[in-house]
Amino acid sequence: MNENIIRRNELLAQKVIKGLQSRNMTGYYAADRHSALEQALALIPEGASVTMGGAMSAHEIGLVDAVKAGNYRFIDRDAMEDKRAAMLAAYDADVFLASANAITEDGVMVNIDGNSNRVSAIAQGPRRVIFIVGMNKVCPDVDAAIKRARNVAAPINAQRFGLSTPCTKTGACMNCKSPDTICCQILITRYSRHADRIHVILVNDALGF
Repeated sequence: MNENIIRRNELLAQKVIKGLQSRNMTGYYAADRHSALEQALALIPEGASVTMGGAMSAHEIGLVDAVKAGNYRFIDRDAMEDKRAAMLAAYDADVFLASANAITEDGVMVNIDGNSNRVSAIAQGPRRVIFIVGMNKVCPDVDAAIKRARNVAAPINAQRFGLSTPCTKTGACMNCKSPDTICCQILITRYSRHADRIHVILVNDALGF
């Protein structure tokens, strides 16, 4: 990566981290995927129950594989026949792994969801939520973050899941009410009432969608 981009990302990350701190959340800057993985694992106690929603960024840094292979109790929704039971188990988990569809420069996170199990667990339930967020997801403000979630993340995820929504054909949000829409709930996380619950690892890389 170009050294000027690296320096810019370092400076921007510090601004985001200060914003997170002002919102009772904890932020970290990871120079690369390996550093992000180390930081995430340092936040997960051995023996902890761990689960996740859809978080491609956690997969991309190797966190999901590391948790599955480590001394943790991983609640694997994909491996369970009863998906509803797996989703409900997430609310009582020690750690929930997540990403953000977008994050603002002052530390507000935006997530968009179809089944809403991911955004509901981010909002309430798991004792700790660890976000893995690439610097490609930093936006100037909440309006820009929502636009990114709807026009970048949602169409790509709809295509990834093979859904029949207008955005899979246009590449942009059409504000649809399709039965397949994944834009059912939009969560804006602007403050955490519970200290030490939300941890955000900003990674100097393009991760997720």
